[in-house]
Amino acid sequence: MNPTILSRGIARVLALAAALLLAVPLGASAQAYPAQPIRLIVPFGAGGLTDILARLIAEQLGVRKGWQVVVENKAGAGGNIGAAEVARAKPDGYTLLMGSIGTNATNPFLYKAMPYDAAKDFAPITLAATGTLLLVTNPDLPIKTTEELLAYARQNPGKLMYASGGMGASQHLAGELLKSMAGLDIEHVPYKGLAPAIPDVLAGRVSMTFDMATALPYVKQGKLRAIAVANPERSSALPDVPTIGEAVPGYAASAWYGLFAPAGTPRAVIDVLNKEVTQILREPAMHERLVALGAEPAASTPEELGAFVKAESEKWGKVLSGLNINLD
Repeated sequence: MNPTILSRGIARVLALAAALLLAVPLGASAQAYPAQPIRLIVPFGAGGLTDILARLIAEQLGVRKGWQVVVENKAGAGGNIGAAEVARAKPDGYTLLMGSIGTNATNPFLYKAMPYDAAKDFAPITLAATGTLLLVTNPDLPIKTTEELLAYARQNPGKLMYASGGMGASQHLAGELLKSMAGLDIEHVPYKGLAPAIPDVLAGRVSMTFDMATALPYVKQGKLRAIAVANPERSSALPDVPTIGEAVPGYAASAWYGLFAPAGTPRAVIDVLNKEVTQILREPAMHERLVALGAEPAASTPEELGAFVKAESEKWGKVLSGLNINLD
């Protein structure tokens, strides 16, 4: 046989063998995932909706699949500390982020010194839930609808004040969007979390806020008045309460939470995580638990979450760019 032809044949065989050897571990690792405990980083303190949602998902992954998912709270800098840890982690599917509108969309417009690139450093897995932002007012105000609120604010510029859980919090964003779209002169009063804000709304020291989980019991007691839902759709917990968008066309604001992995995580691992987590989110029992917490489950494909985050970043970037907020 011609030596040249023989050497070419041997080269092809060796190349094919090498390709097969490389492919086997990758395929095996995808099929075996997870082969060790998964760290699910919550970039905020314990007890909030981000934390509760992460723990519900972790619990169900253990019950349904036998996976060991360890939830770790890494709070600080508006979620940037925990998110940065995930961004720097090995992209193998064993370190995940329960991200939010702040960590993955708005923080780049609030902090000049970001420890990660929100647009490039994460691989989206699935949208997990949206938090309902219910616009509530002190019942002593002569306001029962969004239309009446708009009229009152225009007749009394600077008189209405709205509370938030802090600069850049979802309540702050919802209020600024309403100011921008409706041309209102209302004052923002930031607090260190909603816990100290609600008592001031109850006492009438602040006119209103955007909140569901904390405010709903007071709404039922008649101590706060539910005006409208900031989300694009009505809440299943309060189906008779209209959206702000029904009075201000195009208005939509909500808190949201999504599951992310470090950029570069294999697609096979992303697909496994997406399949299992979205199945959990679609369970009726999970829906009931989230609604009771003032949230709605929102399972998605990785591509849908990626497009959603991009749209949210563009939307809120326009709102926040003129406010000159620097939280560093």
